[in-house]
Amino acid sequence: MNTKARHSRQVWENFWQEKKDINQVYANSDRIIRQIEALGDLNKKIVMEIGAGSGRDGFRLVDKGALVILLDYAENSLLLLQQLSRELGKPVVLLRADAFHLPFRDNSLDLVYHQGLLEHFTNPEDLIQENYRVLKSGGHAIADVPQRYHLYTLVKHVLIWMNKWFAGWETEFSIGQLRSLFTSAGFSIHAAYGDWMRPGFCYRALREVLKKFKIVLPLYPRTVPLLSPLCRWFGNAFKRCKPAFYTFMDIGVIGKK
Repeated sequence: MNTKARHSRQVWENFWQEKKDINQVYANSDRIIRQIEALGDLNKKIVMEIGAGSGRDGFRLVDKGALVILLDYAENSLLLLQQLSRELGKPVVLLRADAFHLPFRDNSLDLVYHQGLLEHFTNPEDLIQENYRVLKSGGHAIADVPQRYHLYTLVKHVLIWMNKWFAGWETEFSIGQLRSLFTSAGFSIHAAYGDWMRPGFCYRALREVLKKFKIVLPLYPRTVPLLSPLCRWFGNAFKRCKPAFYTFMDIGVIGKK
């Protein structure tokens, strides 16, 4: 892995070793799928997820006719992906490689995306520049990252200061900073988006604490009749307002080459 990373590959080998039960790993919301679908027909498009992890969005893109490449540096992630590919009956290309030195020629891919990746490096601009290099003219790159102004950021940095953060170090981004990374690499900004964590950060944190006492809460809390639909309606309305970008847990930018 790039020498400017603040943690070793072994961190991620251990992480995915512990996450072998994929049913106990939180899925991303549909935000990535929705953004990709909005870009147009995926049939026979070459799509790559960088730092694929569990790769579950990639398997959904197979159903839409995309030729999907799932790239990760951790062997345990690729073993999990191989198992999922067999179980789901969905063929994908699995590739172990460095996100900063992608083994592809210039102008060879239609779409690259990554989520929960960019924040782990001190030189994210180099990674975005590499995304730009491998994309065809008219291709798109999507980066999905934690948003800076959130309770998660505060708790994370306290744990980093205490040397208790699982990855050792991690950063975060404002929407302006993320846009700037893309434009500096040569992209035009196609769109920006954001979403809240589901379930919420406090529920997830409580669930992790209780696990240590062998108390296991369900992965997702029960919905509340009437209140849950009302919260969804309000959230969908608020998403269209600029201030929402300072409340989202996750934000993303789509760049076009």
